[in-house]
Amino acid sequence: MGTLSPPVPRSALVEVLARFRVGRLLTAEPVAEGLLNRGYRVTTEAGDYFLKCYVDTATASRPKILAHHRAMTDLNALGLPVVPPLSCADRGGTVAAPNGRMFALFPWVDGRHRHGTELEPARCDALGTLLGRLHGALDDVCAPLDPPAGYRSADPLDSAELARELRRRAREHRPYDDLDALVEQRLGERLELLAEHAHRRPDPLDAPPTGWTHGDFHGLNLLYDEGPDGERVAAVLDWDKLGPQPRAEEAVRAATLLFNDRTTGTLDLVRVRRYSQAYRASGAATAEHLAAAVHRVWWERLNDFWMLQWRYQRADHRADPLYPASAGQLAWWCQEYEQVLDAFVN
Repeated sequence: MGTLSPPVPRSALVEVLARFRVGRLLTAEPVAEGLLNRGYRVTTEAGDYFLKCYVDTATASRPKILAHHRAMTDLNALGLPVVPPLSCADRGGTVAAPNGRMFALFPWVDGRHRHGTELEPARCDALGTLLGRLHGALDDVCAPLDPPAGYRSADPLDSAELARELRRRAREHRPYDDLDALVEQRLGERLELLAEHAHRRPDPLDAPPTGWTHGDFHGLNLLYDEGPDGERVAAVLDWDKLGPQPRAEEAVRAATLLFNDRTTGTLDLVRVRRYSQAYRASGAATAEHLAAAVHRVWWERLNDFWMLQWRYQRADHRADPLYPASAGQLAWWCQEYEQVLDAFVN
């Protein structure tokens, strides 16, 4: 279970592209980024495109994909940096599905990914403003939401039991390597943190307002242009996780991924503050919403073990490189909780 499904054969790519009427396929190169779906940069007689193959079971649903495509098209019409898919001759409008496997084709956008700590502080403002604009626009282009379901935060007793089980698996993992040793150390630390902070479990009623969100707003889903400063977002990519959640929580999660030291996980709080001030100024959230979101996301991270569950329960090692910084960030966040909170709300 440690890899995606097999690459798409060239013959299948040719068949798919015929549905989009973009001419003969010249070249096809896999796009490396991403843990879930497959992507290819394809060059045809008509130009360069991004061809997406939907293989993740959580997102490979025609109605869901089409809803996402409609939202992307509407956001683009509002002037936001979102690249909508091309239409095809298949029955789905923007989805081609030869042999049951679903594909979408997008114009290729030149640019590069940039980590948030590479941005000048003023561009962190622009990023917060952009996310706030997206959240506001999504309310306009997506269907009205039903009242949110009840929120139940993670139980620290259940989390401690899982931590002990994963620590045992790490100890017994063969071949035992440096990452297993780090996991053992960090899970011992996590058990202490769970016991220390168990009384801080969030109140189910203390939740920021729910709204439509991108669902996966981070550096690998932001493409910056190649202009003089290279710091303007040219495209917000990968809308597979578009859905309702407390919007301020997306803003907090995004900041922890955008403005972290990729080795230690610690946050650049100067950039976090600039980004958060701009996000709040957009009208997407208040300081009180951000405060509640910080606490809930912190609690979520304290009780979350998905990277280790992939490694030890699914034998899936794609998330292994993310673990050291993620574990380091949590330990640092527990120590610097008040400073992190202040950066988001003041």
